[in-house]
Amino acid sequence: MARRTRPKAAGEAPGMLSAVRRQRILDWIEEEGAARVRDLAQAFEVTEATIRQDLERLEGTGRITREHGGAYLNSVPAQVASLALHHRVEMDRKARIGALAASLVKDGETLILDAGTTTTEIATRLTRHADLTVITNALNIAMILGSVPGFAVHMPGGQFKPPTLSLSGDKSVEYFRDILAGRLFLATAGVDVRLGLTYPGFADLQLKEAMIRAAQHVYLVADSTKISKASFTRLGDLDLIQTFITDEGISDADARDFEARGIEVLIAR
Repeated sequence: MARRTRPKAAGEAPGMLSAVRRQRILDWIEEEGAARVRDLAQAFEVTEATIRQDLERLEGTGRITREHGGAYLNSVPAQVASLALHHRVEMDRKARIGALAASLVKDGETLILDAGTTTTEIATRLTRHADLTVITNALNIAMILGSVPGFAVHMPGGQFKPPTLSLSGDKSVEYFRDILAGRLFLATAGVDVRLGLTYPGFADLQLKEAMIRAAQHVYLVADSTKISKASFTRLGDLDLIQTFITDEGISDADARDFEARGIEVLIAR
């Protein structure tokens, strides 16, 4: 897989409706913890004045606070203090996906767990296994599994991202280039047959690429609300994954579309 210097956005920035743009800006800030006006203006191909207006509207929701040159997420200090992830929606679906994914893991395996709420649900159910080697960029997952006797938990270096309690950046990418694992459980913000896998921002794309290259089998874990949803940036086509684990909310038509592309679909019930 070729390394990209600047990933392409998944949606069309020019002419994007302001409400859609503001939601994607909020998604970006919730993923990264903060954002600069100039970076948002460049990414969405609008003026800095437009971005400042967007941030003013978003500040009115109470979710972010504007500061000179950008904005930051209000919930970050509490999240870090409690080691709790922000996006705790559809948790019943995610718990069932986590249980199914964990049931596929055999004792003694080496696996990679991406950061995220669904992968955290997998981690909580892996504590019943034995002799696992787990590589993760998520601090909360490392805390869950690091105290299990017989487990070896490894983490990369890198820059701390408070909203996802994860490590990212060039050092994380380099670390995963030397890893070989049997399974990767990969998170996503959106999955679409045409657009593939999409995420709120650019920061983690190369890290996720490195994780994918390090694994023999890639499982996408995402609840059905993520299907046919596009976030801001595109990681790549569906051929990056071999298995898609989701819940019974997936339609028969969507399941057939994924299977027609050679992807195994597992439904957590």
